[in-house]
Amino acid sequence: MTTDSITDNNRTGGILGRIERAGNRLPDPVVIFLYCILAVIAISVIAAAMGTFALHPTQVDAAGNAVVIQAESLLSADNIRRLLVEMPVTFTSFHPLGYVLIVMLGAGVAERSGLLGTAMSAAVSNVPRLLLTPAVALVGMLGNLAADAAYVVLIPLAGVIFAAAGRHPVAGIAAAFAGVSGGFSANLLPGQLDALLFGITEAAAETILPTWDANIAGNAYFIIAMTFVFLPVIWYITDRVIEPRLAPLGDGPMESSSAGIVKDSDTGISDIERAGLKRAGWAILAVIALWVFLCIGPGTPLIDESAPPEGRLNPLFQSLVAGFFVIFLAAGWAYGAAAGTVKNHRDLIAMMQGAMSDMAYYLVLSFAAAHFVAMFNWSNLGLIFAIQGAAVLESSNMPDTLLMASIIIFGAILNLFIGSASAKWALLAPVLVPMLMLVGISPEMSTAAYRVGDSATNIITPLMPYFPLVLVFAQRWQKDFGLGSLVATMLPYSIFLLLAGLVLTILWVFLGLPLGPAAPVSFTMP
Repeated sequence: MTTDSITDNNRTGGILGRIERAGNRLPDPVVIFLYCILAVIAISVIAAAMGTFALHPTQVDAAGNAVVIQAESLLSADNIRRLLVEMPVTFTSFHPLGYVLIVMLGAGVAERSGLLGTAMSAAVSNVPRLLLTPAVALVGMLGNLAADAAYVVLIPLAGVIFAAAGRHPVAGIAAAFAGVSGGFSANLLPGQLDALLFGITEAAAETILPTWDANIAGNAYFIIAMTFVFLPVIWYITDRVIEPRLAPLGDGPMESSSAGIVKDSDTGISDIERAGLKRAGWAILAVIALWVFLCIGPGTPLIDESAPPEGRLNPLFQSLVAGFFVIFLAAGWAYGAAAGTVKNHRDLIAMMQGAMSDMAYYLVLSFAAAHFVAMFNWSNLGLIFAIQGAAVLESSNMPDTLLMASIIIFGAILNLFIGSASAKWALLAPVLVPMLMLVGISPEMSTAAYRVGDSATNIITPLMPYFPLVLVFAQRWQKDFGLGSLVATMLPYSIFLLLAGLVLTILWVFLGLPLGPAAPVSFTMP
């Protein structure tokens, strides 16, 4: 048996090969979303006819009774009117759409001017190929501090980095996606997510103990531990499981429809390219200096002085999408002017136009995905499932370790249907946090367990808003990379990250380790 045949067997055999083949035999993802819309319509009609409902855990009506969440038929007159009248708004308000298009306008210039290819080639020329995976995964997890920008910037960049090092670019995309999304709650520093989730936790805990105050660093030790537990998992899965089964690379430099030819890392950098990199570096420093000035200068536009301490940096974080757009545009322009790839403003506009051309399929896919997500929310089926599932956990009498494991698994399953971390926690926290406080588990531990389950299945659910975008990024390098290919690629990450998170959480509870400063696992009512 030849080496090529062994590689082909590794790629197409086993359960992942069967998942990939079955998934790729499915219709185009746009059509799959349309089928899903039809299925949700049918289920909503049946659920509404049966009178399916749930009592909201926090909302009450004028009489003080819990608000009833009824399953809504998507064929009702109101929802049909909503679908047809609000169709433009439903599409344009799709969460990732604006972020993606804005960043890709700038990234298109950086890619087509040759900046990214040259910079990545220079960056990896002296770096061992073995260390690329942990570096990409770690940057992905730390990139969560940049919120949505991490998806749009780091994931496609990882493909370029791997290609420049002579490795499979889809493996780089997979490692970055696993870090950014599978390791969504892992980090070395508390960030926006901590402030958001603990704000919800505090409101839920105060129903039992009104004097309980949230600590944004309440999961600091735990998320640091998650980072060091998840990093070797992503490293091993990428290098030992995923990359060996990807389609083998051909000879010569890898090509991408949007990134152009990526320089071989063994090829030297010319004097013109070196001058371009220096100009690009100065442009990046200038943009960073501008952002620093906007944080400390008159009026501090990017710092909200009137907000509570945990929310003062929110404008800065929210401006990072615009920041990456400006950085890519300025650096790409500066490099291209020095290297001769950008001769005038018309070249710049053409590069931005080309970037939007690459996004054409994503726009079509986003149209279908936006309507599926919106219509699923209109039906209230996700809310009802979340509330009823939490009630089942509440009625169980399991040991602490098994209860935490159940919450993780429930959160992972629920994440397949409701993508937003804060939306799910807003529904679950009012039930889970008080319940667990009464059985001796701290609000910090409840939050930590939820975070483990919430992130593990991000990378395998098409309901995650950036899932279609990652598919488009992979197809830049491998045209036949279908929905089944992406699911089969990310499934091992999802399974092993979930298992690693389960083991970490169970050990943490069993040993009673603090989750952060003044944040114990156990809780005792004063």
